[in-house]
Amino acid sequence: MFRKILIANRGEIAVRIIRACRELGIRTVAVYSTADKSSLHAQIADEAVCIGPADSSKSYLNIEAIISACMITGADAVHPGFGFLSENSKFARICEKCGITFIGPSPESIDMLGDKANAKKTMEDAGVPVIPGSKGEIKTLDEARELAEKIGYPVLIKAAAGGGGRGIRIVNNSEELEAQITAAKQESLNFFSDDAVYLEKFIERPRHVEIQIVADKAGHVVHLGERDCSLQRRHQKVIEESPSPVMTEELRAKMGKAAVTAAKVSNYYNVGTIEFLVDKNGDFYFMEMNTRIQVEHPITEFVTGVDLVKTQIKIAAGEDLGFTQDDIKLRGHAIECRINAECPEKNFRPCPGVITALYTPGGPGVRVDSAVYQGYAITPYYDSMISKLIVYGNTREEAIKKMSWALSEFIVGGIDTNIEFQLDLIRNETFGSGAYDVGFIEKFLEQR
Repeated sequence: MFRKILIANRGEIAVRIIRACRELGIRTVAVYSTADKSSLHAQIADEAVCIGPADSSKSYLNIEAIISACMITGADAVHPGFGFLSENSKFARICEKCGITFIGPSPESIDMLGDKANAKKTMEDAGVPVIPGSKGEIKTLDEARELAEKIGYPVLIKAAAGGGGRGIRIVNNSEELEAQITAAKQESLNFFSDDAVYLEKFIERPRHVEIQIVADKAGHVVHLGERDCSLQRRHQKVIEESPSPVMTEELRAKMGKAAVTAAKVSNYYNVGTIEFLVDKNGDFYFMEMNTRIQVEHPITEFVTGVDLVKTQIKIAAGEDLGFTQDDIKLRGHAIECRINAECPEKNFRPCPGVITALYTPGGPGVRVDSAVYQGYAITPYYDSMISKLIVYGNTREEAIKKMSWALSEFIVGGIDTNIEFQLDLIRNETFGSGAYDVGFIEKFLEQR
């Protein structure tokens, strides 16, 4: 097992990793930017190193500074969390060359799965259902026109190196195609330094359902059921739940088998998430694979009893999973709400500022993953998510009721948050029935 792990991240995920390390008896190193000097993760780690200014490109994305911090502190492993360098194969390779274990998959797997078009082709060749579309990057406008006519409008233009909902455009007809390709390529270049895009059929009113897998270096792969992430705004997840309200045992078995196949053909190890679209007929299609821990991992931990962060660390240290598919039983129901510092009434404008009052709910089956405290100053430099509220109940109805009162008790003073917006969603009849799809929030906002 590792002696010391450096967490190359910030916020609640850095705090989450530090706590997992404590349970495993591993010392931790936090890295922080000048804007995060007073952050919780920098205060509770065994050691903390400043790696640069507020600009993430000069701090949390600064590979040289992070490797230097490892060398200075003697860290023998790096946990990248999510975002930042978590899916950067160059960073993983440099860690390897420096004798530092990257707590994640191999650089080769990251490369294979990080390019969405290449990943799609790999899955198609392995027999995993994929959405009809281009075999790889769209090179010319004529190629795009021909394919769009063949599979039928509407179609999606997607960044090959994309993620987080960036570089995605819906094209409803041939007149829109050129402009939307140009827009998607420009956004992809801005966010990922790569303007490659691919084209696929737009599945109308689907569910976004992802399968969590864990895989060790000996080739054992197990799936931990699904998470329904259909409640999204502008491709950004808002509420997640597990199990999915539309899931059947038969569909779960099929999707789980496809997810395990996806991991095996990629020679994948560590945790990972295979994201699918599920249409109204129950047919499912591979979208992408995320080669990192997910923001919404706590709901899977609640319904399976598997600590995913500790599992990540153990796998990276060379340990076998220690359990099989038959050992995994989904019990109860879990829901996660992302609490953001933003103002829904002003088009979800981010709201930096000082938290003047803070009260978080508690009790059986209530979990708050956060890195904020009273007096903490939220800066404008990073993602607006400040906390994750996760609840567990024996049934979906119980979990919804628990989330409703937990949100009602959650108090954050001094800044705007989306807590009331989340409460409105949880209490909405469509959410209660489970009959929502990826377009639900946009319709909800129009009627609000």
